[in-house]
Amino acid sequence: MKSYDVQTDYKVKKKQKRLKNELSKETKLTIIRLLVSFSLLLIGSSSLLPEPIDIGFFVTAYLVIGARIVYTAVKNIFHGEIFDENFLMSIATIGAIILGEYPEAIAVMLFYELGNVFEDVAVNRSKKSISALLEVKPAFATLKLAGKTKVVDPSEVQIGQIILVKPGEKIPLDGTVVLGQSSVDTSALTGESMPQNVKVGDQALSGSINQNGTLQIKVSKAYSDSTVAKILDLVQNASSKKANTEKFITKFAKIYTPIVVGLAAALAVLPPLVMNGTWDVWIYRALIFLVISCPCALVISVPLSFFGGIGAASKQGILVKGSNYLEALNNVDTVAFDKTGTLTKGQFSVIKVTPVSGITQDELLQMAASVEKNSTHPIAASILDTYTGKILPVENATEQAGHGLQAEINGQTVVVGNAKSMTSAGVEFIEADAIGTIVYIAVNGKFWGDLVIADEPKKDASEAIRLLNNRGIQKTVMLTGDNKKVGSAIADKLKMSAVYTNLLPENKVEIVDNLLQDSHALNKKVAFVGDGINDTPVLTTADIGFAMGGLGSDAAVEAADIVIMGDEPSKVARAMKIAKRTRQIVIQNISFALIIKILFLALGALGMVNMWQAVFADVGVTIIAVLNAIRLQFINFDN
Repeated sequence: MKSYDVQTDYKVKKKQKRLKNELSKETKLTIIRLLVSFSLLLIGSSSLLPEPIDIGFFVTAYLVIGARIVYTAVKNIFHGEIFDENFLMSIATIGAIILGEYPEAIAVMLFYELGNVFEDVAVNRSKKSISALLEVKPAFATLKLAGKTKVVDPSEVQIGQIILVKPGEKIPLDGTVVLGQSSVDTSALTGESMPQNVKVGDQALSGSINQNGTLQIKVSKAYSDSTVAKILDLVQNASSKKANTEKFITKFAKIYTPIVVGLAAALAVLPPLVMNGTWDVWIYRALIFLVISCPCALVISVPLSFFGGIGAASKQGILVKGSNYLEALNNVDTVAFDKTGTLTKGQFSVIKVTPVSGITQDELLQMAASVEKNSTHPIAASILDTYTGKILPVENATEQAGHGLQAEINGQTVVVGNAKSMTSAGVEFIEADAIGTIVYIAVNGKFWGDLVIADEPKKDASEAIRLLNNRGIQKTVMLTGDNKKVGSAIADKLKMSAVYTNLLPENKVEIVDNLLQDSHALNKKVAFVGDGINDTPVLTTADIGFAMGGLGSDAAVEAADIVIMGDEPSKVARAMKIAKRTRQIVIQNISFALIIKILFLALGALGMVNMWQAVFADVGVTIIAVLNAIRLQFINFDN
C-alpha cells in the first residue's frame, strides 16, 4: 500500500489552495504586457519626440501587446479557424497601422487584452464556487490494522476494513460507525451548516468533516463508488452538457462572423468604386466595423452565466449535471414526487399490531420481523426496531416489487406485504381501516393479522409545495405505492394538486408519461423527484429528474439530472429560483450586446464612430456582460 506523510500532504494542499486564489501565470504576463505597452504608447504620444522615433515606440507598443493575438490568428487560420476574434482584431489593427492610426490600433489591442483579463478573473471566480466543492476530496485514510494504524491513499482501502477518523479530519470513505460518536460537518456536501450527530450503527458519508469525537468506521464502499467520488465526477463534468442557448450562440457566432467580415469588405471597397469615395476613409470605417462586430460579449458571457448558475447551485448543495438541465427548469409546469423518503421522512414506526384470534402480538411481530430481516426497505427497519425478540431462520426468501415478501420459516410459507400480496397468494384477509401503511401477514395461506406503520412528512415538505406553487408550478403530484387512505392523507396535508396511490414502479412510469403528454402539448416540461432504486425508471422518463442524494440510492443519483445532496424537498424550488435568475442574466447579456452592437455597427458604417468608441462597443460591452454574469455569485438564494 502507498504510505502518506500527513504533514507533507497538508503543506502541499495548503500551497495548492493559496495558488488557486492567485491569478494565472498567463493573466499575470498579460497584465505586464498591458503596462509595458501602455507606457510605450504614452511615450510615443509625447509631442517632444520626432516622428520616426515616436513611430518606433508605437510599433514596439503594438508588438508587445498584439503579437500574441496576431500569432494566434495566423495559427488558427492553418487549423481552419479563420473567422474568430483574434482574426478580427488582427485585421482591424494591422489595417489601422497601415493607415497611420497607430494610437487607435494599440488602444484596440490594449482594451481587448484588458477584456481577456476581466474574463479570466471572472471565470476563476465562478470556478471557485465549484472548486470549493472539490476540496471535499480526502487526502488520506488512516487504516486500522492489527495493533497499529497506517496512513494510506483512500483508493487503497478495501470494503470491510476499519478506518480511524480523528477530530478535524475528513471522512475519506462511506461506511458505518462501529465505535465512537461525534458531530460531523456535512456542509460541503449538502450546503447545510447544521452539524449532524453520528453514533454506532449510523452511516458516515465521505467528504464530511469529523468535529469532536474519534470515530472508527467500517468501510461499505470502495473510494471510486463513494459519495465524495461521485460528487467530484458530477461537478467536473457539469460543463459538458450545454444549454440550447449556449449551442445557439456558438452556431450564431460561426455564421455571424463571416457575414460581418464580408460586410466590412464591402464597406471598404464598394463606396470608393461606386460613389467615388475616398479609399482610406472607407477602409478606416470598415476596420471600425470589424472591431465592433467581434461577438466576444455573447460567446463569453452566456456560457459564463450558466457556469455561474451551476456554481451558485452547488453552494446550496444542489448538483446540476449540465447547463441544459438548468435551462430546462424554467419550462417546468408539473413536479411529481415519490412519497416515502422524498416528501416523508422514511422513518416508519409500528403504531398498531392487530393479530387474529389465537395469535399473540409477539408471534405476529416475530413472523413479520423474521421475513423482513434481510430487507433494506424502511418498513422492514421499523418492524425490526419494534420487535427485539428472537429472529427465526428463513429460507427461500423472495421479494415481489410493489407487493411484499415471501419466505419459508420452519417449513411454513409466510407472506408479508400489502393487500395485493394477500390477493395474489389467495389469502382471505380482513382489510384494515387505518391511516398508515398496512402490512398483512399470512402463514400457510391463513391470515394472521396486520401491522399499521406510519410515516410523517419531512419538516420542510409543506414549504416545498408552497414554494413551488408560488413559482407558478401548475401541478404538484404525489406518486406512492401506499393505499389511497394513506396517500390522500399526506397529499391533503401538504396541499398537493393530485395523488396517485397503490402504484407499482411501472405504474409510476405510465403516470409520468401521461403528465409529459399534457405538459409537452403546452411546450412545458415535467420534473420528478425521488430517492429510491425503484424511482430510477421514472427519473429517466421525466424531462428533469431530481434525486434526493442525502438518503437516496446510488442508482437514483446516477439516473438523475440534478442531485439534492441534502434531504430537503424545498431545494427543488430553490433550484428553479437559481435557474430563473440565470436565464434573466443570460437574456440581459444577449439583449444588451446585440442592441449596442447593432447601433454601433450602423453608426460606424455612417462614419459617426471612431476607433476608440468602437473599442467600447466591443471590449466595453464584453466587460459589462461578464460582470453581469458573475453577479450570480453574490446573490443570496437562501430565501
